[in-house]
Amino acid sequence: MPFEGKSIVAAVSGGADSVSLLLALHDLVNRKKLAIRLVAAHFNHKLRSLESDVDEEFVRVLCSRLKIELALGTEYISSEGNLEQNARDARYSFLSNTAENLGAFAVVTGHTVNDQAETFLLNLIRGSGPDGLGGMRPVRQLDGTHALLVRPLLSWAKRKETEGFCREMEVEYRYDTMNEDTAFKRVRIRKILLPLLEDMNPNIIETLASTAALMQHVPSQDAIVDAGPLALSELREMPQSQLFENIRGWLRANRGTTRSLQLKHIQAIERLVHSGKSGRTAELPGGACVVKTGGKLRYEENRVDN
Repeated sequence: MPFEGKSIVAAVSGGADSVSLLLALHDLVNRKKLAIRLVAAHFNHKLRSLESDVDEEFVRVLCSRLKIELALGTEYISSEGNLEQNARDARYSFLSNTAENLGAFAVVTGHTVNDQAETFLLNLIRGSGPDGLGGMRPVRQLDGTHALLVRPLLSWAKRKETEGFCREMEVEYRYDTMNEDTAFKRVRIRKILLPLLEDMNPNIIETLASTAALMQHVPSQDAIVDAGPLALSELREMPQSQLFENIRGWLRANRGTTRSLQLKHIQAIERLVHSGKSGRTAELPGGACVVKTGGKLRYEENRVDN
């Protein structure tokens, strides 16, 4: 994200995730860490009658108190077909129009690790391929605009932390009662399926989100498949997505599988690539490692001397 001279639109529903993001951005602007024009954007779906209007008034009052510009949108959502998708389409249309009208660099949203885990399970249940299982991307082009859609909290912040941050800042947040309605598939995943999975893996939220991040870097047909050493000079020229694809394809070629590989292993090798020191290693599951030496990355299996 730029540090100055750009407009940023922050989507604010009134919930803890989006409110915490708005508070954080406002704090950065006030402390002159970001010299941007910050504009909040709230869309009233009119799905919960009076509650929806109270959400809008809450955001209006919060932005007035913080002296943040606010763009408001309202639309009665059709219940024909998929209500959730209709609401999402209307909301993003409003955000896209707001970004275009302001000439904004980006729209930022408060999606968290929890949202990524839920999205992964939703797409898994639908039978999605690698694209769907990759979940939400931290940064992508906002459809129909010159702006980016940025999710700054997606890879590290959880819902309990955004709620805690709001409490620390002594700011109330709104709660959407539709989050209790198990008629919606995402609510059933959040309220029923994820608690069951947590019995088997207490860190299931982080695990699913990390798996989604790995799926975003499934090697393409153009990815490296040679098992030989990799030249650092070539790797350093690659954007992160391509680098991750090539590292993963190279490890598959050497190991014969990507089983047990996690995002943290790929990131450890990424740090080797960009580190200025030689002789460093990144440990891999099963006792293997990647060694940085002589301007190259080499894959090595552990050998026990007799």
